[in-house]
Amino acid sequence: MSRSTESLCFVASTTDNAQSARDELISHYGNAAFDEADVIVVLGGDGFMLQVLNETMNSGKRVYGMNRGSIGFLMNDYRVRDLRERIAVATGNDFHPLRMTTVDADGHEFSALAMNEVSLFRQSHQAAKLRVDVDGKTRLEELICDGMMVATPAGSTAYNFSAHGPILPLESPLLALTPVSAFRPRRWRGALLPNKVTVDVHVLESEKRPVNAVADHTEVKSVQTVRIAQSQDRTAKILSDPDRSWSDRVLAEQFTN
Repeated sequence: MSRSTESLCFVASTTDNAQSARDELISHYGNAAFDEADVIVVLGGDGFMLQVLNETMNSGKRVYGMNRGSIGFLMNDYRVRDLRERIAVATGNDFHPLRMTTVDADGHEFSALAMNEVSLFRQSHQAAKLRVDVDGKTRLEELICDGMMVATPAGSTAYNFSAHGPILPLESPLLALTPVSAFRPRRWRGALLPNKVTVDVHVLESEKRPVNAVADHTEVKSVQTVRIAQSQDRTAKILSDPDRSWSDRVLAEQFTN
């Protein structure tokens, strides 16, 4: 089957804008069942795109997004015409998510995946107090802060950038370790890490200073430890228009106000 004749499934967020776009596209191209489609066409914003990427992980399905949300960094421009032709020449990108593994005070373990970042946040008026280990070696004995995150290149332009973390080119084998409002060490602004490392975060004084952990849209409350590592056995496949490549998007973000 040529790429121009592949079956398409259209999925949309709950907004009126996305739902009306889905109806219009189905009237032009039909609509295959989700499980049977070769390409999933996502209509909405970046948050909905992340949900679909998690649902299609390791399925071999390629995901092509069109922006019907706000920022739409993960999305292509919305156009009805020539959609099959656009998909046929789109560039494929394979992404490995981060895996967050948490343990709470009762010893319960929970795992979730993140395409953008894994974040830790203080849960109360008290600042979080954290110890940060990288590949088993303690790098920060005590980080007092509102929170911290480990971001992928795909997520480096999102919350990571808002917290003054670095923007990472998509092809770079790096992760950004970025604090949120660090109080001590006061001058510490984060670190660049190889994407093969394992980061272990230990919550100090957890009863007095409770901390929540978030992997994209999945939140775990009152964590004791959080392990963050790239998941090599999980892959999401995203399609981008040739004139809107991931590298171009990352580069453009560094020159915007």
